[in-house]
Amino acid sequence: MTSDTQRNETSQQPSGASEGAAFFKGSGVAGAAGGAPGQAPQAPESDTVPTGGEAAAEAPSQAGALSQRLLEMEGENAELRDRMMRLAADMENLRRRTEREIKDARQFAVANFARDMLAVSDNLARAIQALPEGARESGDAGFSALVEGVEMTGRAMLSTLERHGVRKLEPEGQRFDPNFHQAMFEVPNPEIPNNTVVQVVQDGYAIGERVLRPAMVGVSKGGPKAAPAAPSGEAATKPGVPDESTKDA
Repeated sequence: MTSDTQRNETSQQPSGASEGAAFFKGSGVAGAAGGAPGQAPQAPESDTVPTGGEAAAEAPSQAGALSQRLLEMEGENAELRDRMMRLAADMENLRRRTEREIKDARQFAVANFARDMLAVSDNLARAIQALPEGARESGDAGFSALVEGVEMTGRAMLSTLERHGVRKLEPEGQRFDPNFHQAMFEVPNPEIPNNTVVQVVQDGYAIGERVLRPAMVGVSKGGPKAAPAAPSGEAATKPGVPDESTKDA
């Protein structure tokens, strides 16, 4: 019984060994192939170096791209230059306008006060005009001193107004100008050119280039035609006429 079992075990060993050998042989071949049977191994990738012909073909395309970029940069430069020129012109106009506004503010700041003081000056002049004829020659020293004091006060007030840019208009004998004069009545006179100021009822004043108070005047009527108006260059020197040099560029 024991001898039969040993023979059976001895007879089964060669078949197991042959199966193991075949298994290892198959796995070795498959492992060496690195993939499925019959598939060739892949070669490693390598960087390709362009040949002389390819480099010559790429050169024109690069030059065209540089030329296009240069044109774009020139366009941007022209646009920036135009913007800078416009900005410089705007700043120059702003500087001139600011200077003119500052000048006007300084010059016309006392306009309302000066206009009110003109009423005081008119009252002083009316007080002198109201004196009866021959009152100064009466020989009263006190009365004469009072009259001289009133006249000196009026002259001092006008001088003070002139120092602040207020000027008295002298329209008598000039052509009537509605910008500076206010016609109150007409005086028929065939010997004097038409629309000529022949009488001043109330004095007019100007401050800087503006009329502070127009002169109330009487104008002639029925005379020959008045002379033509002065050229614009001469009119610019009159009070109240704006100066063309102050305009923006």
